[in-house]
Amino acid sequence: MDTEMRPCSSLSIILLFFLLSSLNVQPCGATDSIYLGQSVSGNQTIVSKEGKFELGFFTPGNSRNYYIGIWYKTIPVQTVIWVANRATPISNTSSAELKISEDGKLVLLNSSKIPVWASNSTPSTSNSMVAVLLDTGNLVIGNRSNATIWQSFDHPTDTVMPGGWVGVNKITGEYQSITSWENPENPAPGPGLWNGRYFPAIPGTRESSPINFTFVDNKQRKYATFTNLYSSFITRTVVDSSGLLKHLYWLNSTQEWQTIFTQPLAQCDVYSLCGAFGICDQKSSNICRCSYGFEPASMEEREFNVWNSGCVRKTSLRCSNKSSTGEEGDRFLEMTNMRLPANPQNLTVGSARDCEQACLNSCSCNAYAYVSGCSIWNGDLRNLQQLYDGDGGAGTLHFRLAASDFPASSSSHKFVIDLTLGVIGGIIGILCVLVGLMWAFQRRKRIRMAKQVEGSLIQFTYGDLQRVTKNFSEKLGGGGFGSVFKGTLIDLTEVAVKKLEGLRQGEKQFRTEVSTLAAIQHVNLVHLRGFCTEGSKRLLVYEYMPGGSLDSHLFQNKSTVLDWKTRYQIILGIARGLAYLHEKCRECIIHCDIKPDNILLDKDFCAKVADFGMAKLIGRDFSRVLTTIRGTIGYLAPEWISGLPITSKVDVYSFGMMLFELVSGKRNTAQSADGSKFFYPSWAAIKVVEGDLFSLLDHGFKGAADLEDLTRVCRVACWCIQDSEADRPTMGQVVQILEGVLEVSMPPLPRVLQLLTEDRSQIRDDLSSTECKDPLDQSQDFYP
Repeated sequence: MDTEMRPCSSLSIILLFFLLSSLNVQPCGATDSIYLGQSVSGNQTIVSKEGKFELGFFTPGNSRNYYIGIWYKTIPVQTVIWVANRATPISNTSSAELKISEDGKLVLLNSSKIPVWASNSTPSTSNSMVAVLLDTGNLVIGNRSNATIWQSFDHPTDTVMPGGWVGVNKITGEYQSITSWENPENPAPGPGLWNGRYFPAIPGTRESSPINFTFVDNKQRKYATFTNLYSSFITRTVVDSSGLLKHLYWLNSTQEWQTIFTQPLAQCDVYSLCGAFGICDQKSSNICRCSYGFEPASMEEREFNVWNSGCVRKTSLRCSNKSSTGEEGDRFLEMTNMRLPANPQNLTVGSARDCEQACLNSCSCNAYAYVSGCSIWNGDLRNLQQLYDGDGGAGTLHFRLAASDFPASSSSHKFVIDLTLGVIGGIIGILCVLVGLMWAFQRRKRIRMAKQVEGSLIQFTYGDLQRVTKNFSEKLGGGGFGSVFKGTLIDLTEVAVKKLEGLRQGEKQFRTEVSTLAAIQHVNLVHLRGFCTEGSKRLLVYEYMPGGSLDSHLFQNKSTVLDWKTRYQIILGIARGLAYLHEKCRECIIHCDIKPDNILLDKDFCAKVADFGMAKLIGRDFSRVLTTIRGTIGYLAPEWISGLPITSKVDVYSFGMMLFELVSGKRNTAQSADGSKFFYPSWAAIKVVEGDLFSLLDHGFKGAADLEDLTRVCRVACWCIQDSEADRPTMGQVVQILEGVLEVSMPPLPRVLQLLTEDRSQIRDDLSSTECKDPLDQSQDFYP
């Protein structure tokens, strides 16, 4: 009987082997690894050799999104130390998988088998590649010869583990920093960042401490790191959603994480803790609040006590002290004992009254202070803090508000107002008959002229806009989406009317998209005032920009050369507007056609992005937009050509190309000495890498430009036009670099531009005969 059973047993073993192979079951003793041909999907995980860490899919808090992450296996409170796809979550894990690709990279595929994340390891054709989760929490990709190709410790998210590091590799230029989660339910990069440059004195680092902190600056690297002296001591360093850098350790007795130290010590010292226009109050139970006339931009963030989006105005400014109808315009709220915002613009005026008037005359000015001189603040106000008696650095800030949002200041003031209202009421009683007759006459005309749809959005008839524009007689410009005409409303307000072409949307959908765009208001975005939809006619009514388009100042009208300070403010304004569209709107809005023609200037040369949301109005079919962009090929990101998914990084690329034009005053396609044409950014990028920045400047400057600002702009431009979208910064990071919050390293030369340059012998000869020297010490520079 035994002899007869042996063939059957052998056959069962063979069948079992093939069954296990088909189910992709990992062999015994390999549960800490992912080999070529294996994957992690669904509820599957891998666990480090001694069971300290686990890797797999997880959902943070009440979120419905899934991420690949690493967390402590032995701690009951799920504590995630690393996230792969933090900015690209997936909604279903049943058919998603984490695996090693044929070229040796670790990739995460969604349910449609589209890569959403991949390690940036060097491609390898070896079939011996393996990913191993170590008991340090480090995920390592290597081969059988134990050569490490890639490791998660070199790419931290919001946490540094013992043995990990944060800083810069001076040889490769690779930079590590940790960035907070956006909020406890969203691991996407938030505002809190620590780059390892500053490692202050830390309590508990004496000889008896179980933690050894080290700051290293040698020829190879400049970095901060720490190690545990006792293997049983569980500890980590993290930047939380509030922007605080914390060092924590696990306390078994309470089953909680305990804080060893926090930096900065005062929470209000975290940069932009309460976001734009938010006020930080260290002594309040709710540390962040909004000023009078403002409300939280995101109620969802407020629930998590995270104020990344800050506050927004309840009522838009009138940009004057009197409206055109005689109503009271903007006023200034006096806020005492305030820490004044950073980056003021200092003006030379004779008195506090002159300072107030200077701010009132600029639509972009949001506050002023008059201490030893006049300071005004344009754009978003950040780092506002309520101080108290005895606190140093306190001042009085005059905050600009719409008159309707202004609070009553005192009972005597109220008495004067009541008395005035009484007198006015008597006069109105006497004149009510005349006013009634005038109102009846005007009402019919105004109802025909404008109809309120949502907030300040006005619906016009086509006949209205014909009269407003004098039958579309004064053309301001035109483009791929239609022509623009100047008009004057019944209240003498000047507007720009755009006649859209090629729309296929129905009226209901068009109204919905227009209402969405009207709700988007930012100082660096052109304001949409109204629209018209009649039959196949679709028109948009915008605020009029008397400064015209940026291209008219850079290329067409050389009699007025924008000075460097003005150009830098224009660059910063454009970046802030795009960052708002990409990161602050309910849906990310991709402009798809950033170029100087679509940047408009007001009378104070404040830059405003125009034509945003056109892709939404045209619809999801990008064929029309693509045609427009190919009309200005110099700004076209490689993704449009290669067929890769279109993200906000296409705007980043176009922004980078436009920066070269702003610096030089030259179009993308320039003329060489012999009259032949060449692609100017190719030459400019090489000059940036070589450090010969002043050769890029517009000749009208005569070299008058701030070297530090010029370096920031040129390096940002090169980072923005990198071939891979993963290498380009976000517009939020660009704003922080331009504001001086983050530093930027020397960028690599984009390969596409390098290939273009190799085809230009004249440029190559020019470069070979030019000796350049980088004006900055590269060891001090970082790219976020």
